[in-house]
Formats: sequence, structure tokens, C-alpha cells
Amino acid sequence: MKYALVIEQDEATAQAVMAELKGHGFNVQWACSGSTGLAMAVAGGYDSIIVARRLSDIDGLTIVATLRAQHILTPILMLSVPAAVDVRVEQLRCSGDDYLTKPFTSGELAARLAMLQRRGEDGSCPARLVSGPLHLDLDTQRVTRDGQALELLPSEFKLLAFLLRNIGQRVTSTMLFEQVWGYPFDPGNQIIEVHIERLRRKLVGPGTPTLLTLRDGGYRLQAAA
Repeated sequence: MKYALVIEQDEATAQAVMAELKGHGFNVQWACSGSTGLAMAVAGGYDSIIVARRLSDIDGLTIVATLRAQHILTPILMLSVPAAVDVRVEQLRCSGDDYLTKPFTSGELAARLAMLQRRGEDGSCPARLVSGPLHLDLDTQRVTRDGQALELLPSEFKLLAFLLRNIGQRVTSTMLFEQVWGYPFDPGNQIIEVHIERLRRKLVGPGTPTLLTLRDGGYRLQAAA
């Protein structure tokens, strides 16, 4: 069983977060203040920590920075209101592993934590991502299928890299907007749909993963059987 700590002073938000995580098999503890949460996090024993950006006693960024200064490397997801780019950069620069803006959709929080935990278990980001005959090299920015180069736009390369890192997992539009395009919100255009369809056509081939659009929303890159 996975153990998660939620540091959030707003009870309604905390209860919603805990309900979702418990529904995905997490054992969850709640700290309603930054000072209490920091003490619990330092004590350890958690597989992941969810920290609100805004807390009345200790700022969420301060909590993250304090934990990292003490070499506590537990994956941390920050919860924040929609923020400008410089604020989001600050959140990640303080060594938070990821952030999620409020309000978020059902299932998205658990999906983010699952990704962070897999990333932590891997220990490092590989220089090459592989699925069957498909090879993506992060250093050279080159994608090949059976040794033949695929012509991808830079945005398509970033999209494919993100999907390969999370192959087999549902990813939401919000996750793609934030992680691939750097938007903290849906800009109201069809940028994701256009890129998904274009990338899907380019990936067609024996043994390559299939890019699925899911009925309940989101997408999944499915490895060939």
C-alpha cells in the first residue's frame, strides 16, 4: 500500500484529495497546517507528499525547500491556484516535482502521483525511450522506427516523449497543456486534438504503440501486444 501525506489547510479541498487517493488504494494522512505537515514529512514514511502552495503559517514553497535541504527526496506534488509562468517556474525550481492547479478533474491527482512515484523508482530520466521498433533519443531529438527516421515537429517530439514516459497510463488534456505546452489552463483551441491526430498518423506501423483517445477523456499510448 502507498502512503501519502496531504498538507492543506482548506478542509473541503483536503477531504476531496483524500477521498480520491483512498479510492485509488492510498493510505492518506492529513495535516491542516504547514508546521504540522512539515514535522510529519520530516518524520518520513511517505511515498508521496501533496502540499498546498498557499498556507497561512508556512508557505508551501518553504516546506518543499526545507525538505530538500534535509535531503528528503520523497516525490512532492504542489497544489496551487492558476498561476503565471514565473510562479510556476518558481514552484518547480524549489524542487517540487510537479504541480497541479485547482480545480482539478477526478482521477487526475492520483494519475500525477503514480507518475511521480514511477519516476522516483526509475531513479533517473533515461536518454532513450523505447517501445517496440520505436526509439526516441532525448539527446539528439531524433525518433526512429525500425531504424528509419520519423519527421516530427518539435511540439510533436515533446508530446511523444511525454506519452512514452507514461506509456500505458491515462493522461489528461490538463497534463498535456502543462507538461508539453506549458499552459496553466486550457487555451480554448484544438491544439491537443490536432497534434494527437497528426502524431497518430505518423506512428502507424507494425509493432509501434497505438495512440488512443479515451471515452472518459484523455489519451493513452498503448504498447503493441
